[in-house]
Amino acid sequence: MQLAFVLYKYFPYGGLQRDFLRIALECQRRGHAIRVYTPIWEGEVPAGFDVRVAPIKAFFNHRRNERFSAWLAADLARDPVDRVVGFNKMPGLDVYYAADGCYEDKAQTLRNPLYRFSKRYRHFAAYERAVFAPESKTEILMISEVQQPLFVRHYATPAARFHLLPPGIAQDRRAPANAAQIRAEFRREFALTDDDLLLVQIGSGFKTKGLDRSLKALASLPRELQQRTRLIAVGQDDPRSFQLQAKALGVSERVQILKGRSDIPRFLLGADLLIHPAYNENTGTVLLEALVAGLPVLVTDVCGYAHYISDADCGRVVSSPFAQEQLNRMLAEMLADDAARSRWAANGLAYADTADLYSMPQRAADVILGGQA
Repeated sequence: MQLAFVLYKYFPYGGLQRDFLRIALECQRRGHAIRVYTPIWEGEVPAGFDVRVAPIKAFFNHRRNERFSAWLAADLARDPVDRVVGFNKMPGLDVYYAADGCYEDKAQTLRNPLYRFSKRYRHFAAYERAVFAPESKTEILMISEVQQPLFVRHYATPAARFHLLPPGIAQDRRAPANAAQIRAEFRREFALTDDDLLLVQIGSGFKTKGLDRSLKALASLPRELQQRTRLIAVGQDDPRSFQLQAKALGVSERVQILKGRSDIPRFLLGADLLIHPAYNENTGTVLLEALVAGLPVLVTDVCGYAHYISDADCGRVVSSPFAQEQLNRMLAEMLADDAARSRWAANGLAYADTADLYSMPQRAADVILGGQA
């Protein structure tokens, strides 16, 4: 079959983008042709992919999306495909990969009521409705159990159209046989001694991921513990406001903010704790990447995959409603307790051997191809 994959932006370090690529490659491995539509493509094009970059520009995202949808529809009319798979909500999809949470729910619960009179709201609400309305034919690939009831509440989407997928952690995220050697080399590269403690926060979108909360928690550590602790944040985002915050908190010398990069497994093996105090997060793939690498995790319970940290007993979960004091206390306790971190690391590695955390691309391809080989 000829498959069309559609997304608003491709770059190598985004969670949605990595999921798209692994699903598309799995479909290609099964013998199907891959075409990609996007307004923005950054990075290498995989062999055999037909990537079509839309020549559109607009000042506002909703106008850009509308122009892209029109351009996409025209191109598909000229050059049809067998199935259209979207990684963002938009009309005309046969299959939608639900990387984002329910927009309508956020608009009603987190926004001022006047927001729903804006053009931006009308656009995004209509595009979400095009996917989830009862009359839509779009099949929905769900990766977060907690989001499905929200879509059903707002749209009465038939249950048969939802397909809950297992996580899709890449096998290269698992701790390899030479994990200790990789850790030692990493810590040497970043000038970390055996007594130093390294926090990592990984993920693009520092504001949503709660980097401000992590900086406050670092600044709150008891003096002796703080002097042993460093924080490295990695992601595609503007770091300036967070660098200013670190300076104001007096911890700038203990903080590094790096651009997105491809060697994240080294950071997971070289660190002592992953901190992920997100404000909201549909899933949080990096939580499971840390789990299978044997890295303890401190995470907020709003993340869709936070329950895996509890299930595996490989870290601690900050409950809602969020309180900075609770995060501060948990961070200090986790960093001060070497034995607990060793136990959490071992629990994560044991869980990684038994739980299905890896088959998402295969299961997604099964739904997309609908029984085709």
